[in-house]
Amino acid sequence: MIAGIIPARYASTRFPGKALADINGKSMIQRVYEQAAKSPALHIVVVATDDQRIFDHVTAFGGKVVMTAAHHPSGTDRCYDALLQLDPAIQYVINIQGDEPFIDPEQVNELAAVLQDGTTELATQMIPVSAHEELFDKGEVKIVLNDRQEALYFSRMVIPFIKGAEEADWHKHHTYYRHVGMYAYRRDILERITALPVSSLERTESLEQLRWLEHGFRIKCVPTKYESHCIDTPEDLERMLSRIKQ
Repeated sequence: MIAGIIPARYASTRFPGKALADINGKSMIQRVYEQAAKSPALHIVVVATDDQRIFDHVTAFGGKVVMTAAHHPSGTDRCYDALLQLDPAIQYVINIQGDEPFIDPEQVNELAAVLQDGTTELATQMIPVSAHEELFDKGEVKIVLNDRQEALYFSRMVIPFIKGAEEADWHKHHTYYRHVGMYAYRRDILERITALPVSSLERTESLEQLRWLEHGFRIKCVPTKYESHCIDTPEDLERMLSRIKQ
């Protein structure tokens, strides 16, 4: 069984209350929930929150929701808290971002497909980099892979360095991938990684997945064609609404 868990906080630093922000008559969290629920790969979809307002809102539109502790430092920790309140037969969790209201259900299906053999510890998604500006954008996390499509490293910097080529052409000489931030965890692995202390690499790059790599866990990386469109600020929401109206 696979659960889709949507971590949702109210106290977002850059956009407080964004889970409840209105997008053409529906809240952001309702849109994420409804899109995720369209995936046939998920046996259950549930919102994991620490806020009574979000809890009551999800209940009102008919969604499943659980209350989690307020102290969790990441969505991964909140997912594990929620998992402990769900059916113990659930073997995998897909962490679905609560600020991507137009996520395509097929994107969830792609990630779920790699879980079928039962050996995958952790999985995430990636998309090829097609432009110099995207490659050198420090807001875009790049992935270095081994020959089994598992992550060797994630970085905000461009890796690998290409000797003897102009930086503007690097993406033409090597297939670079950037990270698309949805995760799948095997139940026992999720329990283990949430017990780990913050690692030096994680602290340096501010990327929690480096903690898992630093402790020897394997992260399968799944190609996708679907772009990640998250809403981090009120300005992001305004831009998205303007595109919808066009």
